[in-house]
Amino acid sequence: MINQERIKNLLLELVQIDSHSRKERDVAERIKSYCEAMGAEVEIDDAGAAVGGNSGNVIARFPGTIPGAETIMMSAHMDTVIPGEGVKPVVEGDIIRSDGTTILGGDDKSGCSVILETIRCLQEQNIPHAPIEAVFSICEEVGLLGAKNVDVSRLKAKYGIVFDSDDPGFLFTKGPSANHMEFRIHGLESHAGVAPEEGISAIRIAAEAIHNMKLGRIDAETTANIGVIEGGRATNVTTNLVTLRGEARSLDDAKLEAQTAHMIKCLEDAAAKHEVTVAGITTKARVESHINREYWAMDVADDSRVVRLVKGAASRLGLSVETMASGGGCDANIFNKKGIECANLGTGMRAIHTVKEWLDVKDMYASTEMTIEIMRLNGELATRNQQ
Repeated sequence: MINQERIKNLLLELVQIDSHSRKERDVAERIKSYCEAMGAEVEIDDAGAAVGGNSGNVIARFPGTIPGAETIMMSAHMDTVIPGEGVKPVVEGDIIRSDGTTILGGDDKSGCSVILETIRCLQEQNIPHAPIEAVFSICEEVGLLGAKNVDVSRLKAKYGIVFDSDDPGFLFTKGPSANHMEFRIHGLESHAGVAPEEGISAIRIAAEAIHNMKLGRIDAETTANIGVIEGGRATNVTTNLVTLRGEARSLDDAKLEAQTAHMIKCLEDAAAKHEVTVAGITTKARVESHINREYWAMDVADDSRVVRLVKGAASRLGLSVETMASGGGCDANIFNKKGIECANLGTGMRAIHTVKEWLDVKDMYASTEMTIEIMRLNGELATRNQQ
């Protein structure tokens, strides 16, 4: 059994420690101290320097009690989205919510809390278990940067669980690849009142291109969005530069590339319609496209070691876990790409990335109970394999 009051208080403590992406140092030090108090060998790696942050990932290595058992990983991220400073959680029975001025930070401090409470219970109840590597990552919310900068050659684990989704009754085993896009649309500035015919409006080109783009839900596996538009200096100047930033995601890499090509073509086709000659000099509108793969798809099979472990533990508790595909990326995408087989288990977070974020602690309790059973079953299988 877990200590419900302890894990609830831990969550309340962690969400009140400011930890915007690249500013995770305070929560990292707190988690590090808890892990060391439980006997872990803990390091804060140099990922912070690589991403311009004030802390690296916290990597805590807990010894197992089963000689020769393979190490298992548990992971959650420490950073939060904006606005996440000065969080004042409101407790209403089993519901913890933000006060409406900030996010709550259950994404993903509920995952951090589940990991810490699980390890405490394993130790207190003398439950045989394999060695554990707990990875508390930075900068997940700004491109999974912490996980990208984990040196997996220094980890022993080849399988594990990431805790970064909502309902503990679902295990996310599939997730999309994502392309981050930045487009710079170049027009020609002119006086909008005196000589508008001598200019090329980059805003107009952007509007035409976006109008022709397929955006939003493309199909069951694919989405796309233009999320940021920047440009213009004054109402009486024809705008000569607009920057668009957006993304496309898909569970199918071929569909992702097709959607990306479609968005580029819409911009280039719109730009091709605009040119102007002034004083014998012809200027044509043009587009710079910068496409970066933000993360890669994960596809963990239903008969994989991790899925069988989670489903087996759930069955022993009289529960069921359904495998699902997610439209979002998480650190599991990166760890799978790096050779650590893992899936994403829910912890109860809801309405994430909004000031209406809330969490039902009963879900967090259920996730922790299931995780303890996962570790128990994993230990039993390790012992059996050695007999």
